[in-house]
Amino acid sequence: MTNTLKAMLYVTGRRVRFLLRQPLYLLITLVQPLIWLLLFGQLFKRITEMPGFMTGSYITYLTPGVVVMTALFSSGWSGMALITDMERGIMNRMLVMPVRRGALAAGSVIYEMIVVLWQALIIIGLGLLLGARFPGGVWSVAALIGCTMLIGAAFASFSNAVALHVRQGESVIGLVTFLQLPLTFLSTTFMAESLMPHWIQIVARFNPVNWAVIVGRQTLSTNVDWSFVATHIGYLIALALICAWFSVTSFRAYQRAI
Repeated sequence: MTNTLKAMLYVTGRRVRFLLRQPLYLLITLVQPLIWLLLFGQLFKRITEMPGFMTGSYITYLTPGVVVMTALFSSGWSGMALITDMERGIMNRMLVMPVRRGALAAGSVIYEMIVVLWQALIIIGLGLLLGARFPGGVWSVAALIGCTMLIGAAFASFSNAVALHVRQGESVIGLVTFLQLPLTFLSTTFMAESLMPHWIQIVARFNPVNWAVIVGRQTLSTNVDWSFVATHIGYLIALALICAWFSVTSFRAYQRAI
């Protein structure tokens, strides 16, 4: 096993062990999506009677969007762990390790993807308990989870890069919060595209969160458009790679600055 792989697994394992010592954190991150499902599912359940919805159940429509939204909100805080490591001097000790900086960045992102996977499975399960149904089948749900993990990886890498540049928790929180809600509401997470204002429809086409959400919408169709799914998975892979590159270069910039 190479030093690079060992370092990557160490970073991932370290954060997993921290999570296992505080399982309440994972439960807390699921409270908000549960509120979205229960509150919005009841508040807007009659909206599916309007033309433009693919299903008569708003819970069914909402669940894929909440899966993606939860990944966005959860992975966005990834940079805060780096801020903590900087403040405690752990980051400086890790940077003297004879390994590629990409391994350190990848270890953190892999952890976030594990959390996103766990959260997605729980939310989908909750959606099923609340009455959601996915005619697209297991593979369409797997595509949704895969896209969710990719958007989580991209946003975690971006959050890490921001943390390495600004080096202040307040700045990371401010920027992440500034991006999360607009990205969510400028997508089809809560509303069918045909019912949104025209300018939001245009913005949504370039919104990576919407790319994952509309793949999730394929779970609602008995005839899944796999070419459409593959295209948007490709977009999300490209985004994740760009953000990963940004994260790695930020590690190097941070090391040169200390």
